[in-house]
Amino acid sequence: MVSEKLPSREQAINLLQESQCSAKVIKHCKVVAKVALETAEACKKRGFGVDLELVEIGALLHDIGRSKTHTVHHAVVGVEIAQAARLPESVISIIKRHVGGGITAAEARELGWPSDEGYVPLTLEEKIVSYADKLVEGSKKVSVETAIEHLSRDLKPEAAVRVRKLHDEIVGLVGWQL
Repeated sequence: MVSEKLPSREQAINLLQESQCSAKVIKHCKVVAKVALETAEACKKRGFGVDLELVEIGALLHDIGRSKTHTVHHAVVGVEIAQAARLPESVISIIKRHVGGGITAAEARELGWPSDEGYVPLTLEEKIVSYADKLVEGSKKVSVETAIEHLSRDLKPEAAVRVRKLHDEIVGLVGWQL
């Protein structure tokens, strides 16, 4: 049975360590959590209902699958690790849907992933974590223009379009550019 109780920040970091994530991945996750939390707090100030704790914990754990692979498949591997750890479904969904601004069901089928409903962020918390992840390369915050340029250069134009769309949506919510 999956728990509905979110782990604490310390428990999330311990889970990353226990799963054998590298120090580099853990540092990345911490920076993504900081950017995501800043974004979530800005949304909350503007009156949007956003679960700050879920954003922080989801952002900390979003790359847990990188303990086993550094390919795009880390999302699916991360879901398996999160399910085995009995994490709440809300955290599992963030892990599942954070990659590349989202992966469609058709793209998931091409990757050989279970593609029942796709891997596109749906909730505000999922969108915030996915977006924050694109704004952090390694442990350095980058502009959305840099993130989109890198996606385009890496021959992922669909992901670049999705990240631009996420950017426009988040900026529309917070009222300013991150």
